[in-house]
Amino acid sequence: MSTSHPDLVIVNAEVFSAAPGATSVAISGGRIQAVGRAPLDELAGPRTEVVDARGATLLPGFTDAHVHPLAAGVQLLTCDLSRLPHSPERYRAAIRAYAEDHPGLEWISGNGWFGDTFPGGLPHRDFLDEILPDRPAVFVSHDGHGVWANSRALERAGIGEQTPDPPNGRINRDPDGRPTGVLVERAGDLITSLLPPITAEFAEAALLAAQRHLHSMGVTGWQDACVGSLWGLPDPLPTYLKLAGEGRLTARVAGALWWSAEDGLGQLDSLEERRAAGTVGRFRATTVKIMQDGVCENCTGAMLEPYAGNFHHGTESGLSFIDPEQLKRICVELDRRRFQIHMHAVGDRAVRECLDALEAARAAGPGHDNRHQIAHVDVVSPDDVPRFAELGVIANIQALWARRDREIVERKLPLLGPHREPHHFPFGALHRAGARLAMGSDWPVTDPNPLWAIYTAARGLGPPEDPHAVGEGVLSEPLEPVQAIDLRVALAAYTAGSAYANHADGETGVIAPGMLADLRLLDRPILSGEQVSAAKTVLTLVGGEEVHRDI
Repeated sequence: MSTSHPDLVIVNAEVFSAAPGATSVAISGGRIQAVGRAPLDELAGPRTEVVDARGATLLPGFTDAHVHPLAAGVQLLTCDLSRLPHSPERYRAAIRAYAEDHPGLEWISGNGWFGDTFPGGLPHRDFLDEILPDRPAVFVSHDGHGVWANSRALERAGIGEQTPDPPNGRINRDPDGRPTGVLVERAGDLITSLLPPITAEFAEAALLAAQRHLHSMGVTGWQDACVGSLWGLPDPLPTYLKLAGEGRLTARVAGALWWSAEDGLGQLDSLEERRAAGTVGRFRATTVKIMQDGVCENCTGAMLEPYAGNFHHGTESGLSFIDPEQLKRICVELDRRRFQIHMHAVGDRAVRECLDALEAARAAGPGHDNRHQIAHVDVVSPDDVPRFAELGVIANIQALWARRDREIVERKLPLLGPHREPHHFPFGALHRAGARLAMGSDWPVTDPNPLWAIYTAARGLGPPEDPHAVGEGVLSEPLEPVQAIDLRVALAAYTAGSAYANHADGETGVIAPGMLADLRLLDRPILSGEQVSAAKTVLTLVGGEEVHRDI
């Protein structure tokens, strides 16, 4: 133990660490100096700050393994529907108020709508036309897989009855063939590409706003799951590099460079160039993000068997955005070039295609420690569950989704059918099979509070503090009780598991001497399993430096 006085000592805490029963942590020079059962305040010198946790839990800082901070920050600073009750009246009032407050905007845009707010599960252009008959309006759905536009925006984009569906996208239509105003997956680009470009200054403000919010939730690092131009947003790479170079990026961030399904293997050299330029300060562009399918709610999630119920015509079994054989070649080459691969796979067919591709990469490059991962894994065939551990593939889970809310019960489960429901969000099965779990929020798709996700992972229920779980039809029984995981397993997934996914496990993710002092102190104890989702963050440290305090 060092004889120098620590900078900070936290005492009387419930420490979630590698030392069972620990109650105190001493921090010096940005690292953890000591962890002990006895109070460590005797180490304090005249300049040491001593914080009495009063029995509250001290956790490693959370690493969000799958998040979109620029999109989330833009949502925070524009017309944000995501935090409203799922009510057409509340949506109408919010959109009208935003438009009235911004009379000079040529386009009215926003984010965060939920399909279950509307009869039939999707909005319509007429709703926006009533509010905004004279200005184009476009709103991206909460999950980022749908765009809702009014008639004026459709006209600006030249979208009409004769407009064909673009590759990997769909224009939803009324029975008479007219577009409804909902554009799915890449069809949304037809309109979002027309939005006035976001300035560098606004992008910077948005990313900083997202960082402040994540720090207030105890998040000290993340993996940005889309470093590229998407959803009408600019490429966040220049913003990251600027903030990191100026020391204003206080989080530790891995960037997943966007893989364009249309550009194929020809983009490999440009990705290497972006990686070479993309290591500044606390930012590293070391990962490539591949999207293999869409989502189940709009029937673009790729399934082994056709959807049940009232599926969308033309997508009976969903969409694979990249041919599976081509996907194998892509993964082999990315692995050879020592990129980490971060794959989006929602349906069981997409999960299998991704596992097959990563198996090919592993066979071609045995021994590479690239730590590939598959995110979301909404539905996984039981035959494929053991393959995660066998292939060393990380299951990157978004646990807050695994509950019976209206979106799940009314829109998703009828499409899956009862035979697939037991394999829906199979966190428990993956854990029992030895899969390594990492956890992320996918914010702004859903709330970034890690403790809400951890509560849901352990209980299968929506946290009562979540506005989407109160008065919004969330049922009192768990989604699939057998798929729940232990509270400590869930905590480890969001800390040590996600740090491993970011190649940061040697420095962060656990509370132990020598590790970086990336820490989160709560306002109450939670390790008994009580009050997990109600807990608040009172102190967040990154490298021993305070980035959030509410004591």
